[in-house]
Amino acid sequence: MIKSMTGFGLSESFNKTSNISIEIRSVNHRFLELSIQSGNLDNEVEDFIKRAISKSIVRGKIEVKIKSNLSSKTKYIINKELFKNLEKTLKEVLKNKVELKFSDIKDVQGIFNTEKSHNINKKLLKDNFKIALKLFIDSRKKEGNKIENILLKKIKSIEIITRNIKSSEKKTLNNKINVYKNKIRMLIDNFDTSRLDQEVALLALKHDVSEELDRIFFHTKTIKEELLKKISSGKKIDFVLQELFRESNTLSVKLDDSKLKNLALDMKLLIEEMREQTQNVE
Repeated sequence: MIKSMTGFGLSESFNKTSNISIEIRSVNHRFLELSIQSGNLDNEVEDFIKRAISKSIVRGKIEVKIKSNLSSKTKYIINKELFKNLEKTLKEVLKNKVELKFSDIKDVQGIFNTEKSHNINKKLLKDNFKIALKLFIDSRKKEGNKIENILLKKIKSIEIITRNIKSSEKKTLNNKINVYKNKIRMLIDNFDTSRLDQEVALLALKHDVSEELDRIFFHTKTIKEELLKKISSGKKIDFVLQELFRESNTLSVKLDDSKLKNLALDMKLLIEEMREQTQNVE
């Protein structure tokens, strides 16, 4: 089974004290790259998210967006030491008793401060993340299944082309050998039969594509086996496709028959299309 590197997952939760929305999306990337966007996420929850993603995902540029509207508490703080110093200084300057009101100190820097704390429901946040992550992974699997079906269809087409070339090229090669021998006999009255057989053998070797065809079947078999694994590797499939393209390229060069050469070119096109699809495989 293969998984796409493109995916999306969204989970939202609403209650009396907080609203949470977690969105996970990803695009193609050579490695795993994670970005978490949140205004008030503590380290413990962030580490939980990173561990969960790295455990489930191998490749892809992943973006996690967390939006929350949490209940908050406001705490008012007066710096008593600074307040006493201010009161003492004013008494020394004004030479009389000083009675300070709140309106006198509220704008003095450092004396009066407010702190807001958000009540983060970590369990609710983690539960929502788990839901979003599951939907995200499911979407990658669903997209991967589409890619897998496309790859299998193209592999089937490549194997059909390879069989057609294999059956036709054998007849074509035998015809070439017979034509070559007849031409030599017509041109030369006294010729060396062993020398002729040697030249014909070299000709046959030059145009023999049986090894290329066998290797093409081997590579398509390897890809199908990789697709059937519980966890497939996009990097490995892409590597095998590179090897498959090299064989098809050699094949197109060796073939002389125009029909067979066109079949080899069709094969190269199919392989290129497969490589495009594989760029999105995890």
